[in-house]
Amino acid sequence: MDSYIDPYLDYLRIEKRLAPNSLETYAHHLKAIANFLEKEKKTHLSEVRETDILAFLIRQQKEGHKGETVRQRLVAIKGWFQQMLAEGKIDVDPTEDIEAPRGVMKLPYVLSVEEVDRLLVQPDRKIPQGLRDFSILQLMYATGVRISELAGLTLGRISLDAGFIRPFGKGSKERVVPMGQSAMTALQEYLQEGRNKMCKRPPQEDHVFITRLGRRMTRQGLWQLLTAYARRAGLKKRVTPHMLRHSFATHLIEGGADLRSVQIMLGHSDISTTQVYTHVSSEHLHSLYAKFHPRA
Repeated sequence: MDSYIDPYLDYLRIEKRLAPNSLETYAHHLKAIANFLEKEKKTHLSEVRETDILAFLIRQQKEGHKGETVRQRLVAIKGWFQQMLAEGKIDVDPTEDIEAPRGVMKLPYVLSVEEVDRLLVQPDRKIPQGLRDFSILQLMYATGVRISELAGLTLGRISLDAGFIRPFGKGSKERVVPMGQSAMTALQEYLQEGRNKMCKRPPQEDHVFITRLGRRMTRQGLWQLLTAYARRAGLKKRVTPHMLRHSFATHLIEGGADLRSVQIMLGHSDISTTQVYTHVSSEHLHSLYAKFHPRA
């Protein structure tokens, strides 16, 4: 089955310009169906029928995979077969009549403004690493950037004078995001007082956030940094980089920002992806009503 999967992954990477993390997820899902089909003695895609796909989905559920995981696998499989049909490698798409279940919408977890404030005061700003960490936390909350976008941010993609950063998002799409005065001040202080002391080896690293040895920080390093500060702040929730991204969007909408502007800042290609934050905001409004209205 690899002879079918590898060209499709190349198509997603080159034509669809999927990010490495998304490609890895697709590869994982397609490997799962390929293993199943091989056990069923299906060596060519033309031998696969709708009943085989349904049997795979049922097996996934019996093995305890969550509904969202099964749905994502079906989406990946449908895209794979659709492309194989378009390229003439199969004559019939066995997934054509199988619909991916929508399931119950899962609302994202967010931090309260007070919890964000507790998180932001944790770094020791008297040392270069503390200035760096304070700038990282400020920027994550102020811009809603993905962790991979933050790790890939270079010096040429920030504008302190204008107060913007230009991250590369999914599909290598660039967008412009304002960072606000607090994050801008923190970033400027880090670049002037912290980063220069951490760049010890020429040539100087071009990425904004670097380690004590002067090398670029990885996604894993940024994740660990956030987890450590959340624990130090005494936050009971399992704080993730995406939770700060969710908090950024939710707090903007609660403050009155329009959905289209939030969509642009988050880099969502489809506004329906952004609309989940209106549900989070509605829950917030309901809780306020229940708490303060005399007839609630």
